[in-house]
Amino acid sequence: MPMARAVLSLGANLGDRAGALRGAIEALKDDGLVARSVLYETPPWGPVEQPPYLNAVVVVRGDRDAAGWLARAHELEQAAGRTREVRWGARTLDVDVVTVTGDDGAPVLSDDPALTLPHPRAHERAFVLVPWLSLDPTAVLPGRGRVADLVAALPPEDVAAVARWEHLQ
Repeated sequence: MPMARAVLSLGANLGDRAGALRGAIEALKDDGLVARSVLYETPPWGPVEQPPYLNAVVVVRGDRDAAGWLARAHELEQAAGRTREVRWGARTLDVDVVTVTGDDGAPVLSDDPALTLPHPRAHERAFVLVPWLSLDPTAVLPGRGRVADLVAALPPEDVAAVARWEHLQ
């Protein structure tokens, strides 16, 4: 199987948020972890009242295709005790596949409802874009442009609400 590079967004807002993210990042070392952002605390997103999130972005590279990275994301969520009762509800761990790039450098595109690539709402989510930009200032979201430009286009209050969480460097 060819190597693929993926950008994953991790978030947690129940229980030991930092522990859940640390555990997932540690587990990804065996999957070809290339880089990870520091943690950021962010307000909850969506219509459900819930506590703030800790978020991070990681880059991984390994012998998985897009479906393989999605399966790995679900394994990490299950290992953290993730349940799916409420859409956009609180969670012990959420892992989203933001982008997948093939060995040839071409982005993997998918309109499959189970895995839409690139992630269909990543371009409007400061909690994905700000950590990703900090990790890779030259990052590009396929079909949307440079991550730096996407961050600049967001409402300033959304960007300001994504605060570096200094408890974990």
